[in-house]
Amino acid sequence: MPCNRLHEVMAGGSITIGDVAAKAGVSRATVSRAFTRPNLLTPAVVEQVRRIADELGYVPNRIARALSTGRFGTIALLVPDIANPFFPPLIRAAQARADALGYAVFLGDSDETPDREDRLLAKLAPQVDGFVVASPRLDEARIRFHAGQKPTVLINRDIAGVPRVLIDVRGGIEMAITHLVGLGHRRIAYVGGPAASWANQQREQAAMAAAQRFGIEELAIPAYRPTYEAGQAAVERLLAAGVSAAIAFDDIVAQGLVAGLSARGIVIPRDLSIVGFDDVLAATTYPPLTTIDAHCADAGAAGVELLLEIIETGEKRDACQIIPTRLVQRESTGPVATREAIPGRSPSAGNRRRSTD
Repeated sequence: MPCNRLHEVMAGGSITIGDVAAKAGVSRATVSRAFTRPNLLTPAVVEQVRRIADELGYVPNRIARALSTGRFGTIALLVPDIANPFFPPLIRAAQARADALGYAVFLGDSDETPDREDRLLAKLAPQVDGFVVASPRLDEARIRFHAGQKPTVLINRDIAGVPRVLIDVRGGIEMAITHLVGLGHRRIAYVGGPAASWANQQREQAAMAAAQRFGIEELAIPAYRPTYEAGQAAVERLLAAGVSAAIAFDDIVAQGLVAGLSARGIVIPRDLSIVGFDDVLAATTYPPLTTIDAHCADAGAAGVELLLEIIETGEKRDACQIIPTRLVQRESTGPVATREAIPGRSPSAGNRRRSTD
């Protein structure tokens, strides 16, 4: 199906974005960016496009455009758990960026449930111009179906052909493993999150790959849900594994680990080092948590910008943006200690590569 052209109806007539693009010798996408994302263009191109737009009498008019195109001026942002501290900064940044570009945002929470996510996409579709879906739990086939119905951008899910914003998990995990190896740790656990989470799978795979490159042992221990309680519940399995350090799925699971270990008399980081992921609450824990900063607010803003560019230009395309990560070193990691005296440590911990109980 051909893409619809974006028309802007003006008081003195009808000037299209295509008219400006043709006279400026640039694409329609470039004209759109000159007004909505000028930071992506050179100052000279922005000046040229806006000058020609002025000459032609073209001014973006969202109300007129909505009347002529049937667009709503709204988008929907879906998250799997609004209570998870990773998502509020992402939501705020997405809403702020959408507002700056003249759009309102509907917010949906799927409660980590694929079926609910599926229903939200179906019910909201008639009311919005497109979707930003953060950390979707749906299977690939259903995501592709919905993306075929409405412009859709994914955050934290890599599906070829569907526009997406990805967090550099591999780079962040690599920095964390390098940090721990530098402190002498040779047996490290990854304490995971939801089984349906693509991000969890990527983080576990990245941890295993980094450990293999360093020639150290890495064990995977499931926490099942990204909650404080799940982190606490994983402590027994962590201790039985006999590791000297752990990387958690996120800061919340890491907080649960710290609390559960402390309740057993284990001092962090003297006895065991903990690394989180996301950097959303890490500075307020005790001890302050070493973590991987996922720049979640940047991901939210980037997802909205990408979606609105697709909506504005009407150009369906594959796109992938990578949000860089960085390791933030605080006080929950330290040199490896002698393990024999640690309370609750199994003196004959096995050599299993994965714990699944």
